[in-house]
Amino acid sequence: MRFVHFLAAIGTLLSLGAVSARAGQPRFDSSGPEAALFGAAQHYPVGDRDSWGNPGYSVGSYTHFERIFPTHRVERAAAPSPWRRSAHEPQIHYLFRGRTGTVDTYLAHFPATGLLLLQDDTILIERYQYGRNDSDRFTSNSMAKSIMALLVGIAVKEGRIRSIDDHAARYIPRMQGSLYGETSLRTLLQMSSGIDFDYLTPAGVPSGDSRVLLKGSFAPHSDLAAQLAAVNRRVAPPRAKFHYSGGDNLTVGIALRRALGVPLAEYLSAKIWKPIGAEADATWATDTSGQEYTFYGFNATLRDYGRLGRLLAHDGAWNGRQIVPRQWMIEATTVRSTDHQVMPGVATPYYGYGYQIWILPGARRMFVLRGSDSQYIFVDPQSKLVLVQAALRSEAPNAENGLSETLALWLALVKQMGD
Repeated sequence: MRFVHFLAAIGTLLSLGAVSARAGQPRFDSSGPEAALFGAAQHYPVGDRDSWGNPGYSVGSYTHFERIFPTHRVERAAAPSPWRRSAHEPQIHYLFRGRTGTVDTYLAHFPATGLLLLQDDTILIERYQYGRNDSDRFTSNSMAKSIMALLVGIAVKEGRIRSIDDHAARYIPRMQGSLYGETSLRTLLQMSSGIDFDYLTPAGVPSGDSRVLLKGSFAPHSDLAAQLAAVNRRVAPPRAKFHYSGGDNLTVGIALRRALGVPLAEYLSAKIWKPIGAEADATWATDTSGQEYTFYGFNATLRDYGRLGRLLAHDGAWNGRQIVPRQWMIEATTVRSTDHQVMPGVATPYYGYGYQIWILPGARRMFVLRGSDSQYIFVDPQSKLVLVQAALRSEAPNAENGLSETLALWLALVKQMGD
């Protein structure tokens, strides 16, 4: 079995062709696992609003989101913050379903378009597949929820939002008297409103209420607040049960936009993207009114996602400057004893939930930004290790049980380099 894995690893390295394989430098592969399924023969085409999530369009669509949806630009820093690079790539060995794997064998069979491992300011491994490169912007899917939550923390610190115990209607008068309007921002951040709002199928496809919401957002005069105010089904008391919901997230996103008085992309650029020295502009998809979709549609380069992960690993600080309030970061990534519904093993069979951030079980505080089709930013504040992945296929529903190969790779990285 080890010999088979060795051959697979050699095959992956050979597939890199003439691309530079210098230690610590990015590696690029023009192909990837099941490349034909993902549109290789058509040179990875970009889809439209109906087809962008289909496998044959996902490579192109996930790296050219602004061709499909209107977006706001998140301006980069004037000068990018530098990275160090490891002189030698670490050899990570992990065990998954009885088989030993390495980064090479993992990429040989898992459809990751990009993989970045770093420790503090040092890049350990940087890989790209399916013809993607380090200037491409990779879409976040639901990792955008966590980015929004960071902005909420800053807005609270600045007094733009008085308290997350305020009801949403304080900032969205249009939602006065509605279920979402009469729910606190804290409860919405924890996905615990009890409001019956569909989100995604296991395949990551909008269904039910979310499909109607997205369709309405394409109309010439989109009014997402009005659509959410019309939802009138509550199936559990607030804070009684975790239910992953785009409606909970978007209500907070609209409240934040109204409280700030400026686009979220502009606020993100000023408060986070420029201060961390982002090397490239990011983009954030919007409806026709200019409201950012805070539940998905953020797009950034892999290394800029790495900078964001490094910021989180330092609990919101960047080179000694506190950018996101530290207390907010602790609260966002820690489950209080009174919030039983979001504890690991309760919210899902494996993960717990904070303020739009997933929390790993165990005494060691680790957390992850997650998006459908296996978009991840894993963070370990103790060791300052970060894993960023852009990918094309979901590991759901097994990922909710902790049966994720990416998670196995992450835990092996922490075990090997995090002590």
